[in-house]
Amino acid sequence: MRVGLFVTCLVDMMRPRIGFAALKLLEAAGCEVVVPAGQTCCGQPAYNSGDRESARQLAIKLLDEFESCEYVVAPSGSCAGMIRTHYVDLAGEGEALARRMAALSSRTYELTDFLVNVAKFDKVPGDYQGSITYHDSCSGLRELGVKTQPRALLAQIPGVALHEMKGAEECCGFGGAFSVKFGELSAAIAEKKCEAIQATGGDAIVGGDLGCLLNIEGKLRRMGDEKTKVLHVAEILAGDTKGTR
Repeated sequence: MRVGLFVTCLVDMMRPRIGFAALKLLEAAGCEVVVPAGQTCCGQPAYNSGDRESARQLAIKLLDEFESCEYVVAPSGSCAGMIRTHYVDLAGEGEALARRMAALSSRTYELTDFLVNVAKFDKVPGDYQGSITYHDSCSGLRELGVKTQPRALLAQIPGVALHEMKGAEECCGFGGAFSVKFGELSAAIAEKKCEAIQATGGDAIVGGDLGCLLNIEGKLRRMGDEKTKVLHVAEILAGDTKGTR
């Protein structure tokens, strides 16, 4: 399978090792992985802010870069959800563009969803030892139905003990521009999430969207928690957790 890896803006800028972990997993699953060098943003920030024209131009750019791939995979339910759910809406009245957008959208997957349901991956290389809890990101869960997939993959690692937190499906308070526009509300939601994480007694909080994880990590540290590790699911599945905290 020829897979285009959409790295995402946040991964590229804030934690590139997630992209390398995703690459490692896809190759381990037998995929030929293509990473277009010119890729940038999926257009979600502009789309959520009402700037449809900027979002449309970014969507067309991404379409041109990834259209030749059999599948498009992103280590982010948020970005994958943008492509899969909203790109057709950005096509406008152009029938040819709408068909191209629809075709690309149907071939776009969040990383764990792809590994479980398309690649049928059952040889997770990770060797993590410890207890974790899992945060279900809003877009991945509600737009793509990503819930059981990451848990099924994590269950393949013998040393992982998963302890579900109360309100695992509840928002962490990030929501992109929401955390900027409604800072106090966002902080209160994040604090509730972090208290639920701490109540599990787990060594690490694991999730599939770096935006959520950065928000959670920031709040944990401001609450004085320097112990709980904050890991992307790709890192733990690939066995690339060195240097994380």
